[in-house]
Amino acid sequence: MTSPKPIPDGAIPMIARLATRVRAARDALGLPRRALSERSGVSPRYLAQLEAGEGNISIILLERVATALNLRIEDLLSEAPPMDGDVARVARLYQAAPAQVQGRVRALLAPQNPLALRAQRICLVGLRGAGKSTLGRMAADKLKVPFVELNEEIEAEAGMPLSEVMALYGQDGYRALEAEAVARVVSRHDKLILAVAGGIVSDAAVYDTVLERFHTIWVRTSPGEHMARVRAQGDLRPMEGNPAAMDQLKALLHNRTPSYERALAQVDTAAKPVSTSLNELLAIIAKYRFLEGLGP
Repeated sequence: MTSPKPIPDGAIPMIARLATRVRAARDALGLPRRALSERSGVSPRYLAQLEAGEGNISIILLERVATALNLRIEDLLSEAPPMDGDVARVARLYQAAPAQVQGRVRALLAPQNPLALRAQRICLVGLRGAGKSTLGRMAADKLKVPFVELNEEIEAEAGMPLSEVMALYGQDGYRALEAEAVARVVSRHDKLILAVAGGIVSDAAVYDTVLERFHTIWVRTSPGEHMARVRAQGDLRPMEGNPAAMDQLKALLHNRTPSYERALAQVDTAAKPVSTSLNELLAIIAKYRFLEGLGP
């Protein structure tokens, strides 16, 4: 009678791992060894040797055992621990998906990935008078998503107009309320268009949160149009009794431009009808797939 061939030393860890996994899989199914034998067509004696780590097994027989245990043969042989049922099913779906879908899954699952953090939230930033509120409301209506004006959110929470908020709490108090409002919007909405005040860039921490949690778009225009649009809204303060107002506006825009340029995209509304600017905004949202949770 021919003696069994000795198992090479390099194969011993694999044989031990195989034994452990077959036993664990059988126990998880509550399957007696004889029942596994009937399912797989492998003798109980052979299975006992396999689970004891005392012998090798042909690939054909091992595949039968794996199938009987609802596993793939690689689940028994891989150095990595076998995946549970749900994880294995998702893994198979991922492997069968097109490369583009696989890329999107990887992006969404990456730890602290910007795309996952931003979800489908869009934020319009820029100086007052650029067109954030007008374009934001129109775009949200077209895209059937909520629109939120951050200052209106602050007023609703405070229970008073913004002018009274400023008078009561001052600039520092307003900034604290602004930070709280941004946090509320993030917690309540995974999909929306938000318009924020131009001065939000003055608080680096809050603006960093906006950049992290939203797909940001800088809505910009010329200094002259900024001024004209604010006055058209009925606010004469920028010009009244202040001949240097335009110079101050230009300086403010110059100082804030580096912060606004941190946005992911820009829409320039200067010398354009609202319909044209709206189409450009919608085109940017579609191009970068902001409402699909993606981005540049």
